[in-house]
Amino acid sequence: MQTSDHSSHSSSAQINDQSEAQIQPSFDRQNPPDPKLIDACVHCGFCLATCPSYRVIGKETDSPRGRIYLMDALNEGKIPLSPATVEHFDSCLGCLACVTTCPSGVEYDQLIAATRPQVNRNHPRSIGEKLLRQLIFKTFPYPDRLRLLLAPLNLYQKSGLQKLVRKTGLLNKLLPQQLAAMEAVLPPIPSGAFSDRLPELVPAQGTQRDRVGLLLGCVQRVFLPQVNEATVRVLAANGFEVAMPRDQGCCAALSHHQGEEEQAKELAKQTIDTFEAAKVNYVLINASGCGHTLKEYGNLLKDDPEYADRAAVFASKVRDVQEFLDEVGLVTELSPLQPEPLTAVYQDACHMLHGQKISVQPRRLIKQIPQIQLREPIDAALCCGSAGVYNILQPEVAAELGQQKVDNLVNTGASLIVSANVGCTLQIRQHLQLKGIDLPVMHPMELLDLAIAGTKLTSNING
Repeated sequence: MQTSDHSSHSSSAQINDQSEAQIQPSFDRQNPPDPKLIDACVHCGFCLATCPSYRVIGKETDSPRGRIYLMDALNEGKIPLSPATVEHFDSCLGCLACVTTCPSGVEYDQLIAATRPQVNRNHPRSIGEKLLRQLIFKTFPYPDRLRLLLAPLNLYQKSGLQKLVRKTGLLNKLLPQQLAAMEAVLPPIPSGAFSDRLPELVPAQGTQRDRVGLLLGCVQRVFLPQVNEATVRVLAANGFEVAMPRDQGCCAALSHHQGEEEQAKELAKQTIDTFEAAKVNYVLINASGCGHTLKEYGNLLKDDPEYADRAAVFASKVRDVQEFLDEVGLVTELSPLQPEPLTAVYQDACHMLHGQKISVQPRRLIKQIPQIQLREPIDAALCCGSAGVYNILQPEVAAELGQQKVDNLVNTGASLIVSANVGCTLQIRQHLQLKGIDLPVMHPMELLDLAIAGTKLTSNING
């Protein structure tokens, strides 16, 4: 790894060399990266060690500090918004580890959130990139469309063709890298993928403590419906009436994280309308990327005269379900998940840890289950490489991060991995499978659900 001083000087020199060209600003005037936020960076380099893209790629321009240099130069018209420049923004996972690490309090999250829409508006992508992004953003945020796409893929899995194709490695030879990566991350399609099995309202058990709404998510309700079902049972068992409006859609996280600003705003407005009509006192979410975006609605819609105030009120009601249950407390008895002590390792999702600053709450909940022992991995704060659709758009970097994450989790010797984010779960399962490791990955709500019901984990959990 190069020293930060040398890298920063070479980056500055590259930008200064291009400044003589008197290039016009490459960003438009619609919310460019704030110069005041840019100037807060003192270029100390603390962010480098915690930045996953820098650790894998090793270039200054693929670090937060390097990207801030580029943002500044683009604002001032010193460099063009060229493919070479854009690739450094595209390499960012948006994990926000640098925000946690920065001693100067640089709001890199706000800077990259302002940069990505600028790239989308002002940089003409290749035909292949455009088609891939259209496929992702016209499908993934819409569960009904995603289910249509999954119908032939379900046949592809059930027929055994997927196993044959993966064994031969044929897709890597025939398909573009990103499409092959999309197929590689495809998990087994569950039986509950094609319809929502949960009712619109589930009553509280015993004395009702409050009325809450649950966002089901777009990808999670299709690929991990059992997580939503377990979450509802846990909430109901602890005295909460749970509303799940039928017309709810995507929370906008996927679009927001990739700079699809207009789509993100429309999805956010729909979500606000839906849960306002449901008349709930809290909006709960069990996927960290979604939760972070829901809490950012006030910023996302700050310039909308109709929704700005409503968005701020909505965001104030949002809680991660683990954050919420830790705050209000469990009122149900929890049983051991197996007769002997169970060792588990909790995987910190980036938008939970760095975005929402939630770390101890999930651990406190899990530790309330009798005979469970939590172990901590090294590099716990390092991204797993999923990062929304990053493992599709940047498969090589994502694969290396996924392998590192799985190695660190497995090396704890735990019998169970606990993950509270759908993207992390799918990424970790994929890389466990690639390494031939049979280790279960479960959501904390699934564990609490089993402990409340008195149901034991399968006997081969320690195998």
